[in-house]
Amino acid sequence: MTQSRNEPLAGEERSTRRRTVLAALGALPVLTAASSVARASDAGVVTAAATAVIDPSATRQTIRGFGGMSHAAWIGELTAAQRDTAFGTGDGRLGFSLLRIPVPEDRAAWNRDLATAKRAVELGATVIASPWNPPASMVETFVHGSQTDARRLRYDMYGAYAQHLNDFNTYLRNNGVNLYGISVQNEPDYAHDWTWWTPTEMVRFLRENAGSIGTRVIAPESFQYLKNMSDPILNDSAALANVDIIGAHLYGTPFANFPYPLFKQKGAGKELWMTEVYYPNSSDSADLWPQALDVGEHIHRAMVDAEFQAYIWWYIRRSYGPMREDGGISKRGATMAHFARFVRPGYVRVEATAKPATDVYVSAYRGGGSTVVVAVNKGAAAVSQQFTLANSAGPSVSTWLTDASRNVASQGTTAVSNGSFTVTLPARSMMTFVIR
Repeated sequence: MTQSRNEPLAGEERSTRRRTVLAALGALPVLTAASSVARASDAGVVTAAATAVIDPSATRQTIRGFGGMSHAAWIGELTAAQRDTAFGTGDGRLGFSLLRIPVPEDRAAWNRDLATAKRAVELGATVIASPWNPPASMVETFVHGSQTDARRLRYDMYGAYAQHLNDFNTYLRNNGVNLYGISVQNEPDYAHDWTWWTPTEMVRFLRENAGSIGTRVIAPESFQYLKNMSDPILNDSAALANVDIIGAHLYGTPFANFPYPLFKQKGAGKELWMTEVYYPNSSDSADLWPQALDVGEHIHRAMVDAEFQAYIWWYIRRSYGPMREDGGISKRGATMAHFARFVRPGYVRVEATAKPATDVYVSAYRGGGSTVVVAVNKGAAAVSQQFTLANSAGPSVSTWLTDASRNVASQGTTAVSNGSFTVTLPARSMMTFVIR
């Protein structure tokens, strides 16, 4: 993604290409904020739901974390306080455990995001990096459809490019940041403003050159999780051997395309990450409510339907992002924090009744001696929701709530009786339950 073509902010250019493409796909709904949101007590209506059964013994994917992008060259560096807000885990923090940074083509710029990366690591986060372009000396132009000045990596520079990525990895390691992984290319299939790669070129690079890179390799980071970019990797044993993380972006990707059967069939030993998105758009304020609940559903779908192990937002600090420009946590950020603060790296998603009622979405995770349940109620009525833990039960449940007026606010504890507890999910709200 580039700054200029995605953000309708003052003083910045904006290309209409992505908006036009995604609008045509009809995949990014724009909602309007309600003038007021009635709470359950105001409306006097509480609907019943089917029991949500949580089975901690039925394990799914291991979670690597939730996070966002820092790109100092385009929007400026995070301040020291903003880094602590992003990666701290206490009250008033986002709890991010993942940071994505760019790989500048110019070595002189390699220190640009270093301060944020180092602080993220100090606070327990993991860092990955993605390039938008190789060094200019490695690039040639060609005709790509109507684009006469399209860029691609020269075939005789594949080895040099692998060394470039490896050198960036070494630079960060020497400066206190051990990259968890590095990408071959950001959005190679939506690259009008950067460097194009075909699926064949990506497979060739992975087969012949990626094995020399000294950290985990991420590919292909398709802009819309288009499987024609990743299927060839999964179907080529030599390429697959040299990739560690299948990365994808979810711009305009319909929920129906979230599952990936071929990855389940052939991706044993590999990881599946969602490495960039904003949702539902970049034009509205991140504080619109109940629109921000769309983010909660989107993360739920990414974890449950797609079974991603990571979820990374675009800019951490932006008008439409988890952190406002003033450094405060937005409503979209609060919905992310319901996952990020409580579902920590290494936790495992466990089986749960995913939709016990209309507009209610439930996912569950196990780790650190706790079971974490995240529930999103997008409906206009409160829901009386019973949760039952199969083959397991803690003595009490700690609860946090976000609604129109509160952000990840502690609601105290609830007792567990015979492995079950019942709570009221307020209308248009999000709740996290930690069962110990």
